[in-house]
Amino acid sequence: MTELLPYLKDIFSFTEGKPLIFTQLFFWGFFAVVLLFYSFIYKNLTLRTVYLLAVSFFFYYKTSGVFLLLLVFTICSDYNWGRLIFKAKTQQLKKVYVAISVIINLSLLCYFKYAYFFTESCNQLFHSDIAFFNHFSQFSNTFFGTAFSLDKLILPVGISFFTFQSISYIVDMYREKVQPVKNIFDYGFFVCFFPHLVAGPIVKANEFLYQIYQPYKLSRFEFGLSLFWILNGLCKKILADYIAVNFIDRIFDSPGYYSGMEVILGIFGYSLQIYADFSGYTDIAIGVALLLGFRLKTNFNSPYKATSTSEFWQRWHISLSSWLKEYLYIPLGGNREGTLGSYIAITLLGFVFILLSGQLWLIFVFIGVTIIFVALSYYFESFKKSVNTNINLLVTMLLGGLWHGSSWMFIIWGGLNGVGLIAHKLWQRISPFNNNNSWYVRAITIFCTLSFISFTRIWFRSENLDTVSLIFDRISNHFGSNLFVDVLKGYKVVLLVILFGYLVHWIPVNIKEWYRNFYASLPLPVLALSVVCTVFVVYQAITSDMQPFIYFQF
Repeated sequence: MTELLPYLKDIFSFTEGKPLIFTQLFFWGFFAVVLLFYSFIYKNLTLRTVYLLAVSFFFYYKTSGVFLLLLVFTICSDYNWGRLIFKAKTQQLKKVYVAISVIINLSLLCYFKYAYFFTESCNQLFHSDIAFFNHFSQFSNTFFGTAFSLDKLILPVGISFFTFQSISYIVDMYREKVQPVKNIFDYGFFVCFFPHLVAGPIVKANEFLYQIYQPYKLSRFEFGLSLFWILNGLCKKILADYIAVNFIDRIFDSPGYYSGMEVILGIFGYSLQIYADFSGYTDIAIGVALLLGFRLKTNFNSPYKATSTSEFWQRWHISLSSWLKEYLYIPLGGNREGTLGSYIAITLLGFVFILLSGQLWLIFVFIGVTIIFVALSYYFESFKKSVNTNINLLVTMLLGGLWHGSSWMFIIWGGLNGVGLIAHKLWQRISPFNNNNSWYVRAITIFCTLSFISFTRIWFRSENLDTVSLIFDRISNHFGSNLFVDVLKGYKVVLLVILFGYLVHWIPVNIKEWYRNFYASLPLPVLALSVVCTVFVVYQAITSDMQPFIYFQF
């Protein structure tokens, strides 16, 4: 018993810096135990929900420790606001309850993601010396014996994801798209179902709640399909970590040591890495959820097959794109016209830009630009129409960039993608290739789209603008074309892995469906053997500790 206690303590305690992730053997041991007990209670819907809620709480505790309290608060708060919205007799009262709930959710999200940034920016802007104080850390240290620093802000894992999910319930309740859940356990389960809790896909209320009240169902084919998604996700994660450790991280950490050609290869390699990493997580999440009897929406649809920026954002991180479209872009007016909300959002974003820059004089620049836009809109109807129909697209992408973090890098990345979407809309009006379906036109447009998306990710991946400047300097002035053969020889293995990843990605969808369905239909002994062999190969390929998934930081 004395020897067993430290082991049990390690299992049930939170270790800072070591979140519970899908690629750890510990997780699969945890999931095996979950399935063991689940097999006894899955037919009882109430017991099933309570059990999976408890499991999800444990999973989040192992991932974020005391921040479990924040998750519980979000569940309790929005469950009760949802009830008030449903019972409200007037639309005005419903709007008040929706507004309170959304403000609470966004206030918590903004505090944990942006409070430290706003304090630093205000000090820089107004030359003040306000000390940041983390009240949540003080509360945790006082009551739970933690040792968080009071002058630093720690981001709770997955806060952006479960906040957006909770908001979807409140808004869908107001729109009468969903009925209120039967009890708080059902709502808690919807918000924090562990497969999608910390890195998506974002689950909207109208797409998931009804599943809570359906009996467990898993066909023999779906069982095979769930194994396919889990193994597929693990393989993607291994590929992502391999090319990151052996090539991409080195390029972005010290671009000055590499030729422009190596930097460009690193940029395209990063596009593959972030896709394999993020879609690998969601593949595993979809497979794990399916084994438990729940269906999550597809989050990626071969995004690098896109022939335009518009198509890319219909294929990439679909759950976030659709959330932003349904709960932000359309309410702002969509592509019809700018609304008061659109211009308020632009004003707030302008305020954020000024804070990020730390330059007070930019306020006058912002006011000047606003006056020019108002004047042009007054005298030129075509300019006014163009602004009104495109402003919401730009606002949505800028806010999507800000969702990723309080940094110039993310806002510039979001802005560039917004400009790319607007440029594609304008190009469609004059493009001579609109009705051209030839393979070479498709290949060229796919390459152009991939190149644009990849180069916007220079800002997404870089730490600061100095790194971005250095990257473009290496490409422009130190390309190193004479080193072409040496680069290919020196990085032949990792470059072959990157090429392999892209080629698999570009396999036609009908072939992918065929081998996916073929695998899912294999006899059980063959499936079991494939799992053992894949797991053995995957974990033999690990050269260091598995890296946390990239989107854990958002």
